[in-house]
Order: sequence, then C-alpha cells, then structure tokens
Amino acid sequence: MTTASTSTSASPCVLVVDDERNIRRTLEMILGSEGFTVLAAETGEAALETVASSSLPVDAIVLDVRLPGMSGLDVLERLRRDDATRELPIFVISGHASVNDAISAVKLGATDFFEKPLNRERVLVSLRNALDSARARRKLAEVEKERGDRYEMIGRSAPMQRVFHDIEKVAPTRASVLITGESGTGKELVARAIHRLSTRRDAPFVRVNCAAIPRELIESELFGHEKGAFTGAFARKRGVFEQAHGGTLFLDEIGDMDLVAQAKVLRALQSGEISRVGSEHVMHVDVRVLAATNKDLEKAVATSAFRDDLYFRLNVFPMRSPSLRERAEDIPLLVKAFAETFARENGQQVRDVDPVVLQALSSRRWPGNVRELRNVVERMLILAGDRVTIAELPEDPHDNPFGDEEEAPRPATSTIPPPPERTGLENVRSLREVREQSERRHIIDTLRATNWNISRTAVLLGVERTNLHKKIRAYEIRRGEGEETPS
Repeated sequence: MTTASTSTSASPCVLVVDDERNIRRTLEMILGSEGFTVLAAETGEAALETVASSSLPVDAIVLDVRLPGMSGLDVLERLRRDDATRELPIFVISGHASVNDAISAVKLGATDFFEKPLNRERVLVSLRNALDSARARRKLAEVEKERGDRYEMIGRSAPMQRVFHDIEKVAPTRASVLITGESGTGKELVARAIHRLSTRRDAPFVRVNCAAIPRELIESELFGHEKGAFTGAFARKRGVFEQAHGGTLFLDEIGDMDLVAQAKVLRALQSGEISRVGSEHVMHVDVRVLAATNKDLEKAVATSAFRDDLYFRLNVFPMRSPSLRERAEDIPLLVKAFAETFARENGQQVRDVDPVVLQALSSRRWPGNVRELRNVVERMLILAGDRVTIAELPEDPHDNPFGDEEEAPRPATSTIPPPPERTGLENVRSLREVREQSERRHIIDTLRATNWNISRTAVLLGVERTNLHKKIRAYEIRRGEGEETPS
C-alpha cells in the first residue's frame, strides 16, 4: 500500500472521501485554493484502492463517517491496521455527528473529527498542523534510523543524547575508554559504536570477557601461547592482543580480572609489546583498548582489589551507559525496534503494541535493563495475536506489594472498621467507610480477575502502580484474599 507518509512533493496531496458531490467539490475548492493537491473518492472501497494504487502518494485523508457500503469507521480501522498508513493523518467528518461517532473515531485513531457544515478555517488549521506534525515525525524517524544504523542504539532521552555526543567526540581519537554501567545497559554496543566510527573501523574488533576466563588461562587468552607451552597446549594460539593488532580490543568485565593478569595487561599497554606463553620472542602490537565494567572500580582501587595504575591507564575517557530507569521515555522506541526485529527474524508481520502496555512497561524499574526488556517483549510477541494487549503482559517479578505473605500466610485484616453491631442503626455508616470498603472490594476483585497481576490491575483501575501499592498496603490486602478455599 502506498502512502504519502514518504512524499517529498511540495504540494501535499489530500484524499477527500464523501458520497456527497457538493461536499467533495467544496473541499476541492477550499484545499485547492490553499495549494493542496486533491484526490476524490465516493466510497470507502474506492478510497482504499486510491491509497493503495495512486501514483501520487496521499499525505492526508478527509473521510465521511456515513458512506455507502463500507463505512468511514471501517475504512479508518483498515488504514490504522496497515503499517504503511498507521501514522497517516485522517480526519473524520459527519453530517449526523454524535458523541458515539466521535468517540469511536478517536479510539480508532482519527486525527480530528469535524461536523458538517464544515468550518473552513478549522479544517485548514487542523490539516496544516497534522501535516507539519507528520513531517516532523518523519524527520525524527529518519534521524533515529540514521542514528540506529550509525550506533546500533536508539534513544531520544537526554542520557542517550550524551552517550551519542561522547561517542562522536572520542571515536576518532586513540584514547582508552572505560565504559561503566549496570548489567544489560548495552556497554558492548557503546564499544562497538566507538570502533565503528573510528579510523580503525576496517580492522578487527576483538572482545574478551574477562570474567569468563579461568585464572590459569588468562595469560594464554590475552597473549597466546606456543605449542607445548603447558599441558593441553597442542598447537600455537594467537592471543586477543595479537588478534586485535591494528584494531580495537574490548576488555569486557575488566573489574573481574585478577591482580596478576592486571599487571600483565598494564605492561602490554605501556610498552605495546607482548610475548606468547612459552616464547621469548617479543611482538609489537598496535591496539586501542576499550574496557567495560558494572563494578565500582574506584572502590576496588581503594580496597586494593584493582590496580590504580591500570585504572588510570584505562580511564582516560570515562563513559557511562545509562540504566533503563534513567531513560524510560525510550522504552516505546525500544519496544518498537524489538518487535520489528522479532518479526523480521521469524518472517512475520510487525505486531502493534497497545499503548496501555507501553505505559505499563514504562513504569517498571527494570533492574535487568534493556536486556530484560527485550526478553519480556519477545515473550509477549510469542503469546500475542495480531496485537500485543494487556493480556500478554507478564507480571513484574521485581514487584511484590504483598510482602512475604505467600511464605507466611496470615489472615487478612483491614484498617476499615467493621460494620457496627445490630442496634437498629446498622445501616448507618460514614460515607468514608462505605467508600473505603467499596474501593477495597473492587481492588481485590480486579486483582483476582488479573490473577493478581499488579501491572494489569493498575492499568484496568486507571491508577499508577505505585499508587496501587499504597492502597494494597493501606487496606492490608493479602494475595489470594477473597478466593474460595477447599474445605
């Protein structure tokens, strides 16, 4: 399906869809006088055909609700399901407008809703604003795609903008870079981006996980060995310093390297010379070293767990990879990127993600950062149909407002006073008591309906998850409360 969401025409093209000839002619005159190119269709079916096959891409649609055959709302729904027209500005009009029509149109993704007779100025202002916004979104998408191709990372947040800025500055230099940050934040992606934008881009990028190498093999892994140098050395082996000659060596999890190996690495960085284990031959290597760690190396230096001279040698240009908590606004972008990757890898159509799911994901803490988010998104996509809904959202394993009641269950109690004993005034209670008891009951019923999933419950109740936590604790709600137990 073609659409002008990629149109570069100086004259935006608007498709007018209405079975009334006078309305079509009126809109053609209004829009034509303002420099728009206008296409027209009498039916919903004809409109879809025009969008799909017109040689002139469509930049916006003005669509009547009441059409012969397929209704305008049906057309709107079809267009919003298609990736090519999902962001296309669509204005719904009706001569028999009702609140229900307007609500339905907005829910289906209408850009605006106009009543007949049309107000010329309102139509033009709304149309121009929508087209300006669409152009801005396209430009932003182009920038993000270019940035994604350039860095293999995406993000609009201020922390990510600082990362991109620092990469641009340090990449062309020979400076050593120490990348810090929590596990799962993408420190290796930062290192690869630095290499890719450096003058060494055509030479090797060699990564070694310092935490995964046994202490007795670290020297062999770093510098290589000769055949017969030790038991099990059946052939000559090139170490990672030698493999990275002319390029970039990425020492991942450098904070887990033992002190003996640290001394050997420092000597190699200072002299640029190495020797394979079992050899007296000295080789000169030209490598740029990038290192990463999720540990506090300053603290490790203070406790003599990490050499201060190596720390200062590596920390010429410090960079920090931000946690996902610091860049929550990037979560919708990341989810979209993961969904596209999943679809491409599995030969499937890209699934849309319900905004309430994005809202719920954006409110989580994500101790596992981007890596954890990717796993959750992949799980949801496996379970989902054509669209990812709140039903596929897994419970947050790090989110437990119920305390330890599953390990040590105890009867539920409530801060809400019980109803008074029968005195003839048993139905007389304060409005606050009635409201709190009703709210408590409603929260329990919703929790049970979602199988005690906090995120889904918060979305259904229309409250922030933290606010729901407070109410659960205030009302002393226990997991499983209200459910029948076998006698």
